[in-house]
Amino acid sequence: MVDIRGVSKRFGQVQALDDVTFSVRPGEVFGFVGSNGAGKTTTMRIVLGVLSADAGEVLWQGRPVDADVRRRIGYMPEERGLYPKMKVGEQLTYLARLHGLPAGEARAAVERWTTLLDVGHRMGDEVQKLSLGNQQRVQLAAALVHDPEVLVLDEPFSGLDPTAVEVMSGVLRRKADAGVPVIFSSHQLELVERLCDRIGIIAGGRMVAVGSVAELRERDGTAAYEVLGPPEGWAADVPGVVAVEGTRVRLAPGTDDQQVLKAALAAGPVHEFRRWRPPLTELYRDVVASGSAVPA
Repeated sequence: MVDIRGVSKRFGQVQALDDVTFSVRPGEVFGFVGSNGAGKTTTMRIVLGVLSADAGEVLWQGRPVDADVRRRIGYMPEERGLYPKMKVGEQLTYLARLHGLPAGEARAAVERWTTLLDVGHRMGDEVQKLSLGNQQRVQLAAALVHDPEVLVLDEPFSGLDPTAVEVMSGVLRRKADAGVPVIFSSHQLELVERLCDRIGIIAGGRMVAVGSVAELRERDGTAAYEVLGPPEGWAADVPGVVAVEGTRVRLAPGTDDQQVLKAALAAGPVHEFRRWRPPLTELYRDVVASGSAVPA
């Protein structure tokens, strides 16, 4: 378990983080989303110990993150953190050795991860001669080569083509299935929705929601239905309907949807009646706008 508890950070007059609290469980892929400047990278750097918090703490397995714990973390920064003129294989082996792997184990780990990430054929090339997508794959290999117990990735899918996205998604799920907590930030909300077990939304340095997509959809206890066919205004006086948004109706908690369907049929022909499950893009917009929270 990775626990971020009450973390705050100020840069001059700017409150970058304000009492940020959430956890990432073993074997969980946790998506960390927010607009530019919301506090995602600052949070990750505090988790890594690159920055110190003004208040709060970060714990791994119940103990503070110190130098020993940091060696067990695989970190992928948003900015390229590789030596551009160094060859891929030499660089990854060097980084693995820095993490304490013996020479033979380091070479074997480099071969395994570069093969899995489909850059094994570029081992003898300088990093600067790779495409941006392949540089991103090498950057991920650098985060994985020492077999980390925690993965922290800042925008790992940025600039990748769909094939590379699928390869990297598979690698992250594979690590999570092995029990590794995985946290990554991304602006690609469709990908976050598909890949993540839980999601944290940060806005203005504050966590405004934490939970699964299903929990975010049910944050106010209401349920929305798409109803096509009945004339406009059919739901105005239907018991349990608390809002009408075009062809969608929102029902109060505990409302019998079959009674609502009967009311729709009484008003006119019903061509479609189905539960509306908004995508993460819409949930994100609504949560940030409302500032409502789902507890961690």
